[in-house]
Amino acid sequence: MRRRQFIGLVGGVAALPVLPPLAVRAQQAGRQYRIAYLALLAGEDSTFAKPLLQRLEELGYRESKNMIWDYRSADGRAERLPQLAAELVRAGPDVLITGFGTLAPKAAIAATHSIPIVFTSVGDPVGAGLVASLSQPGGNVTGMSGQASDIAAKKLQFLEDLIPGKKPVAVLGNSDTPYTALALQQIKTAATAMGLPFAVLDARTVDQIPAAIDAAIRSGAASMLVLEDPVLLSAIRQTTDLAAKARLPAIYGPREYAQAGGLISYGTDQSQLSRRAAEYVDRILKGASPATLPVEQPTKFELVINLRAAKALGLEIPPNLLSLADELIE
Repeated sequence: MRRRQFIGLVGGVAALPVLPPLAVRAQQAGRQYRIAYLALLAGEDSTFAKPLLQRLEELGYRESKNMIWDYRSADGRAERLPQLAAELVRAGPDVLITGFGTLAPKAAIAATHSIPIVFTSVGDPVGAGLVASLSQPGGNVTGMSGQASDIAAKKLQFLEDLIPGKKPVAVLGNSDTPYTALALQQIKTAATAMGLPFAVLDARTVDQIPAAIDAAIRSGAASMLVLEDPVLLSAIRQTTDLAAKARLPAIYGPREYAQAGGLISYGTDQSQLSRRAAEYVDRILKGASPATLPVEQPTKFELVINLRAAKALGLEIPPNLLSLADELIE
Protein backbone atom coordinates (compact mmCIF):
# COMPACT_ATOMS: atom_id res chain seq x y z
CA MET A 1 0.00 0.00 0.00
CA ARG A 2 1.33 3.35 -1.04
CA ARG A 3 0.86 6.32 1.26
CA ARG A 4 1.98 9.75 0.17
CA GLN A 5 0.84 11.18 3.51
CA PHE A 6 0.46 8.98 6.59
CA ILE A 7 -1.96 9.75 9.37
CA GLY A 8 -1.53 7.30 12.25
CA LEU A 9 -4.40 5.70 14.10
CA VAL A 10 -5.02 7.06 17.56
CA GLY A 11 -6.42 4.17 19.63
CA GLY A 12 -10.10 3.41 19.49
CA VAL A 13 -12.72 4.72 17.09
CA ALA A 14 -12.67 8.49 16.87
CA ALA A 15 -15.81 10.52 16.30
CA LEU A 16 -16.32 12.00 12.85
CA PRO A 17 -14.94 15.54 12.65
CA VAL A 18 -17.38 18.43 12.74
CA LEU A 19 -16.76 20.52 9.66
CA PRO A 20 -18.07 23.91 8.57
CA PRO A 21 -20.64 24.11 5.77
CA LEU A 22 -19.44 23.49 2.23
CA ALA A 23 -19.74 27.11 1.20
CA VAL A 24 -17.61 28.20 4.14
CA ARG A 25 -14.85 25.88 2.95
CA ALA A 26 -14.79 27.57 -0.46
CA GLN A 27 -11.36 28.07 -1.97
CA GLN A 28 -9.39 30.77 -0.20
CA ALA A 29 -6.19 32.38 -1.41
CA GLY A 30 -3.11 31.32 0.52
CA ARG A 31 -4.61 28.31 2.29
CA GLN A 32 -3.50 24.70 2.00
CA TYR A 33 -6.04 22.10 0.92
CA ARG A 34 -6.08 18.49 2.06
CA ILE A 35 -7.28 16.21 -0.73
CA ALA A 36 -7.77 12.55 0.15
CA TYR A 37 -7.98 9.58 -2.21
CA LEU A 38 -9.37 6.14 -1.26
CA ALA A 39 -8.54 3.29 -3.66
CA LEU A 40 -9.70 -0.31 -3.66
CA LEU A 41 -7.27 -1.69 -6.22
CA ALA A 42 -3.49 -1.84 -6.16
CA GLY A 43 -1.98 0.38 -8.84
CA GLU A 44 -4.73 2.99 -8.91
CA ASP A 45 -2.13 5.64 -8.13
CA SER A 46 -0.85 5.29 -11.71
CA THR A 47 -4.04 4.39 -13.61
CA PHE A 48 -6.67 6.56 -11.91
CA ALA A 49 -4.96 9.04 -9.59
CA LYS A 50 -2.09 10.14 -11.83
CA PRO A 51 -4.17 11.95 -14.50
CA LEU A 52 -6.31 13.42 -11.72
CA LEU A 53 -3.23 14.84 -10.00
CA GLN A 54 -1.94 16.19 -13.30
CA ARG A 55 -5.21 18.04 -13.87
CA LEU A 56 -5.20 19.38 -10.31
CA GLU A 57 -1.73 20.77 -10.90
CA GLU A 58 -2.94 22.45 -14.10
CA LEU A 59 -5.70 24.02 -12.01
CA GLY A 60 -3.16 25.41 -9.55
CA TYR A 61 -2.98 22.75 -6.81
CA ARG A 62 0.55 21.58 -5.98
CA GLU A 63 1.87 19.31 -3.27
CA SER A 64 3.96 21.00 -0.56
CA LYS A 65 2.68 24.35 -1.80
CA ASN A 66 -1.09 24.59 -1.40
CA MET A 67 -2.15 20.93 -1.31
CA ILE A 68 -1.65 17.91 0.94
CA TRP A 69 -2.27 14.70 -1.04
CA ASP A 70 -3.39 11.84 1.21
CA TYR A 71 -3.55 8.56 -0.77
CA ARG A 72 -4.64 5.23 0.73
CA SER A 73 -5.11 1.90 -1.08
CA ALA A 74 -6.72 -1.30 0.15
CA ASP A 75 -4.59 -3.20 -2.40
CA GLY A 76 -7.59 -5.24 -3.50
CA ARG A 77 -8.69 -6.15 0.04
CA ALA A 78 -12.19 -4.70 0.30
CA GLU A 79 -12.46 -5.44 4.02
CA ARG A 80 -9.78 -2.78 4.67
CA LEU A 81 -11.77 0.05 3.07
CA PRO A 82 -13.82 1.07 6.16
CA GLN A 83 -10.68 1.48 8.29
CA LEU A 84 -8.87 3.44 5.57
CA ALA A 85 -11.91 5.66 5.01
CA ALA A 86 -12.09 6.38 8.75
CA GLU A 87 -8.39 7.30 8.82
CA LEU A 88 -8.81 9.71 5.92
CA VAL A 89 -11.90 11.32 7.44
CA ARG A 90 -10.23 11.82 10.82
CA ALA A 91 -7.56 13.91 9.08
CA GLY A 92 -10.29 16.33 7.97
CA PRO A 93 -9.84 16.55 4.18
CA ASP A 94 -11.53 19.25 2.16
CA VAL A 95 -12.53 16.65 -0.44
CA LEU A 96 -12.44 12.85 -0.42
CA ILE A 97 -11.95 11.20 -3.83
CA THR A 98 -12.68 7.52 -4.39
CA GLY A 99 -11.28 5.23 -7.07
CA PHE A 100 -12.78 2.54 -9.27
CA GLY A 101 -16.06 0.82 -8.39
CA THR A 102 -18.73 1.17 -5.72
CA LEU A 103 -16.98 -0.27 -2.66
CA ALA A 104 -14.65 2.68 -2.01
CA PRO A 105 -17.38 5.36 -2.26
CA LYS A 106 -19.67 3.26 -0.05
CA ALA A 107 -16.95 3.09 2.60
CA ALA A 108 -16.42 6.84 2.29
CA ILE A 109 -20.14 7.58 2.64
CA ALA A 110 -20.31 5.38 5.74
CA ALA A 111 -17.45 7.39 7.24
CA THR A 112 -18.78 10.90 6.59
CA HIS A 113 -21.95 12.73 5.61
CA SER A 114 -20.33 16.17 5.59
CA ILE A 115 -17.04 15.95 3.68
CA PRO A 116 -17.60 16.23 -0.09
CA ILE A 117 -17.00 12.92 -1.89
CA VAL A 118 -16.12 12.65 -5.60
CA PHE A 119 -16.07 9.17 -7.17
CA THR A 120 -13.98 8.69 -10.31
CA SER A 121 -15.62 5.68 -11.98
CA VAL A 122 -18.86 3.96 -10.97
CA GLY A 123 -20.91 1.95 -13.45
CA ASP A 124 -24.37 2.53 -11.97
CA PRO A 125 -24.21 5.11 -9.15
CA VAL A 126 -28.00 5.34 -8.83
CA GLY A 127 -28.48 1.56 -8.68
CA ALA A 128 -25.64 1.32 -6.16
CA GLY A 129 -27.42 3.81 -3.91
CA LEU A 130 -24.62 6.39 -4.04
CA VAL A 131 -26.74 9.22 -5.43
CA ALA A 132 -30.44 10.01 -5.73
CA SER A 133 -30.21 10.70 -9.46
CA LEU A 134 -27.60 11.53 -12.08
CA SER A 135 -28.87 15.09 -12.52
CA GLN A 136 -29.38 15.86 -8.81
CA PRO A 137 -27.10 13.61 -6.73
CA GLY A 138 -28.17 15.03 -3.35
CA GLY A 139 -26.15 14.67 -0.17
CA ASN A 140 -22.38 15.06 -0.17
CA VAL A 141 -21.57 12.79 -3.13
CA THR A 142 -21.10 13.22 -6.87
CA GLY A 143 -18.65 12.11 -9.54
CA MET A 144 -18.14 10.26 -12.80
CA SER A 145 -20.07 7.31 -14.21
CA GLY A 146 -17.86 4.92 -16.15
CA GLN A 147 -20.50 3.42 -18.42
CA ALA A 148 -22.75 4.35 -21.34
CA SER A 149 -25.99 2.68 -22.39
CA ASP A 150 -24.75 1.51 -25.80
CA ILE A 151 -21.35 0.11 -24.82
CA ALA A 152 -22.60 -3.48 -24.45
CA ALA A 153 -24.10 -3.45 -27.95
CA LYS A 154 -20.84 -2.17 -29.41
CA LYS A 155 -18.80 -4.87 -27.67
CA LEU A 156 -21.12 -7.58 -28.99
CA GLN A 157 -20.90 -6.10 -32.49
CA PHE A 158 -17.10 -6.13 -32.33
CA LEU A 159 -17.21 -9.83 -31.38
CA GLU A 160 -19.64 -10.56 -34.22
CA ASP A 161 -17.35 -8.73 -36.66
CA LEU A 162 -14.42 -10.76 -35.39
CA ILE A 163 -16.17 -14.14 -35.29
CA PRO A 164 -19.21 -13.96 -37.63
CA GLY A 165 -22.01 -16.48 -37.80
CA LYS A 166 -24.03 -15.73 -34.64
CA LYS A 167 -21.71 -17.86 -32.50
CA PRO A 168 -22.42 -18.15 -28.73
CA VAL A 169 -20.86 -15.56 -26.43
CA ALA A 170 -19.96 -16.15 -22.77
CA VAL A 171 -20.47 -13.11 -20.52
CA LEU A 172 -18.26 -13.09 -17.43
CA GLY A 173 -19.32 -10.88 -14.53
CA ASN A 174 -19.75 -10.61 -10.78
CA SER A 175 -23.33 -10.89 -9.53
CA ASP A 176 -22.37 -9.12 -6.28
CA THR A 177 -21.71 -5.88 -8.19
CA PRO A 178 -24.76 -3.61 -8.78
CA TYR A 179 -23.50 -2.61 -12.24
CA THR A 180 -23.63 -6.24 -13.43
CA ALA A 181 -27.44 -6.35 -13.42
CA LEU A 182 -27.62 -3.16 -15.51
CA ALA A 183 -24.98 -4.43 -17.94
CA LEU A 184 -26.75 -7.77 -18.38
CA GLN A 185 -30.00 -5.98 -19.21
CA GLN A 186 -28.18 -4.03 -21.92
CA ILE A 187 -26.48 -7.18 -23.22
CA LYS A 188 -29.78 -9.09 -23.35
CA THR A 189 -31.42 -6.30 -25.34
CA ALA A 190 -28.50 -6.02 -27.76
CA ALA A 191 -27.99 -9.78 -28.15
CA THR A 192 -31.70 -10.35 -28.83
CA ALA A 193 -31.70 -7.67 -31.51
CA MET A 194 -28.61 -9.23 -33.11
CA GLY A 195 -29.86 -12.81 -32.80
CA LEU A 196 -26.75 -13.64 -30.80
CA PRO A 197 -26.91 -16.44 -28.18
CA PHE A 198 -25.12 -15.81 -24.90
CA ALA A 199 -24.58 -17.43 -21.50
CA VAL A 200 -23.82 -15.64 -18.23
CA LEU A 201 -20.93 -16.83 -16.05
CA ASP A 202 -20.50 -15.64 -12.46
CA ALA A 203 -17.19 -15.00 -10.68
CA ARG A 204 -17.67 -13.31 -7.32
CA THR A 205 -14.09 -13.95 -6.21
CA VAL A 206 -10.77 -14.21 -8.03
CA ASP A 207 -10.66 -17.92 -7.18
CA GLN A 208 -13.85 -18.48 -9.20
CA ILE A 209 -12.46 -17.06 -12.46
CA PRO A 210 -10.75 -20.27 -13.70
CA ALA A 211 -13.91 -22.35 -13.19
CA ALA A 212 -16.00 -19.69 -14.96
CA ILE A 213 -13.74 -19.72 -18.02
CA ASP A 214 -13.75 -23.54 -18.02
CA ALA A 215 -17.55 -23.36 -18.00
CA ALA A 216 -17.43 -21.00 -20.98
CA ILE A 217 -15.45 -23.56 -22.97
CA ARG A 218 -17.75 -26.42 -21.95
CA SER A 219 -20.79 -24.38 -22.98
CA GLY A 220 -19.43 -24.08 -26.51
CA ALA A 221 -18.82 -20.35 -26.38
CA ALA A 222 -16.89 -19.01 -29.36
CA SER A 223 -15.93 -15.78 -27.58
CA MET A 224 -16.18 -14.04 -24.22
CA LEU A 225 -17.22 -10.60 -23.00
CA VAL A 226 -15.76 -9.63 -19.62
CA LEU A 227 -17.70 -7.06 -17.61
CA GLU A 228 -16.00 -4.35 -15.57
CA ASP A 229 -15.86 -5.14 -11.88
CA PRO A 230 -13.36 -4.55 -9.04
CA VAL A 231 -12.87 -8.29 -8.46
CA LEU A 232 -12.18 -9.01 -12.12
CA LEU A 233 -10.00 -5.93 -12.44
CA SER A 234 -7.83 -7.18 -9.61
CA ALA A 235 -7.03 -10.24 -11.74
CA ILE A 236 -6.39 -8.77 -15.18
CA ARG A 237 -3.29 -10.83 -15.96
CA GLN A 238 -4.85 -14.03 -14.65
CA THR A 239 -7.99 -13.54 -16.75
CA THR A 240 -6.17 -12.75 -19.99
CA ASP A 241 -3.74 -15.65 -19.46
CA LEU A 242 -6.60 -18.10 -18.83
CA ALA A 243 -8.49 -16.89 -21.91
CA ALA A 244 -5.35 -17.23 -24.04
CA LYS A 245 -4.64 -20.72 -22.70
CA ALA A 246 -8.23 -21.74 -23.49
CA ARG A 247 -7.90 -20.11 -26.94
CA LEU A 248 -11.02 -18.10 -26.20
CA PRO A 249 -11.16 -14.71 -27.97
CA ALA A 250 -12.34 -12.11 -25.49
CA ILE A 251 -13.27 -8.45 -25.33
CA TYR A 252 -12.65 -6.52 -22.13
CA GLY A 253 -13.20 -3.00 -20.76
CA PRO A 254 -10.14 -1.01 -19.65
CA ARG A 255 -7.08 -0.83 -21.91
CA GLU A 256 -4.99 -2.54 -19.22
CA TYR A 257 -6.48 -5.86 -20.37
CA ALA A 258 -5.14 -5.48 -23.90
CA GLN A 259 -1.83 -4.27 -22.53
CA ALA A 260 -1.69 -7.45 -20.41
CA GLY A 261 -2.18 -9.69 -23.44
CA GLY A 262 -5.95 -9.59 -23.88
CA LEU A 263 -7.28 -9.58 -27.44
CA ILE A 264 -9.47 -6.46 -27.46
CA SER A 265 -10.40 -3.82 -24.93
CA TYR A 266 -13.16 -1.28 -25.45
CA GLY A 267 -14.14 1.05 -22.68
CA THR A 268 -14.07 4.45 -21.10
CA ASP A 269 -11.01 6.63 -21.43
CA GLN A 270 -10.33 6.56 -17.69
CA SER A 271 -7.80 9.37 -17.86
CA GLN A 272 -10.53 11.65 -19.18
CA LEU A 273 -12.86 10.70 -16.32
CA SER A 274 -10.11 11.26 -13.77
CA ARG A 275 -9.34 14.68 -15.21
CA ARG A 276 -13.01 15.62 -15.10
CA ALA A 277 -13.15 14.42 -11.48
CA ALA A 278 -10.28 16.81 -10.71
CA GLU A 279 -12.32 19.64 -12.19
CA TYR A 280 -15.20 18.70 -9.88
CA VAL A 281 -12.79 18.81 -6.94
CA ASP A 282 -11.75 22.30 -8.01
CA ARG A 283 -15.37 23.45 -8.28
CA ILE A 284 -16.17 22.07 -4.83
CA LEU A 285 -13.14 23.81 -3.30
CA LYS A 286 -14.45 27.01 -4.85
CA GLY A 287 -17.83 26.58 -3.17
CA ALA A 288 -19.94 24.27 -5.35
CA SER A 289 -22.10 21.67 -3.61
CA PRO A 290 -21.83 17.98 -4.60
CA ALA A 291 -25.60 17.74 -4.16
CA THR A 292 -26.17 19.84 -7.27
CA LEU A 293 -23.19 18.81 -9.43
CA PRO A 294 -24.63 16.28 -11.92
CA VAL A 295 -22.96 12.89 -12.22
CA GLU A 296 -21.13 12.99 -15.55
CA GLN A 297 -21.24 10.15 -18.06
CA PRO A 298 -18.34 9.28 -20.36
CA THR A 299 -18.01 10.85 -23.79
CA LYS A 300 -14.75 9.27 -24.94
CA PHE A 301 -14.07 5.56 -25.42
CA GLU A 302 -10.97 3.65 -26.48
CA LEU A 303 -10.66 0.59 -28.70
CA VAL A 304 -7.33 -1.20 -28.23
CA ILE A 305 -6.47 -4.32 -30.25
CA ASN A 306 -3.60 -6.63 -29.38
CA LEU A 307 -2.34 -7.97 -32.71
CA ARG A 308 0.05 -10.36 -30.99
CA ALA A 309 -2.87 -11.97 -29.17
CA ALA A 310 -4.82 -12.18 -32.43
CA LYS A 311 -1.90 -13.92 -34.14
CA ALA A 312 -1.56 -16.41 -31.28
CA LEU A 313 -5.27 -17.23 -31.63
CA GLY A 314 -5.00 -17.54 -35.41
CA LEU A 315 -7.43 -14.66 -35.93
CA GLU A 316 -7.34 -12.03 -38.63
CA ILE A 317 -8.70 -8.71 -37.45
CA PRO A 318 -11.26 -7.33 -39.96
CA PRO A 319 -10.28 -4.06 -41.69
CA ASN A 320 -13.25 -2.21 -40.17
CA LEU A 321 -12.04 -3.00 -36.65
CA LEU A 322 -8.48 -2.02 -37.50
CA SER A 323 -9.70 1.32 -38.83
CA LEU A 324 -11.65 2.01 -35.63
CA ALA A 325 -8.80 1.14 -33.25
CA ASP A 326 -7.29 3.91 -31.15
CA GLU A 327 -4.24 1.75 -30.52
CA LEU A 328 -2.75 -1.40 -32.05
CA ILE A 329 -0.37 -3.47 -29.93
CA GLU A 330 2.08 -5.27 -32.21
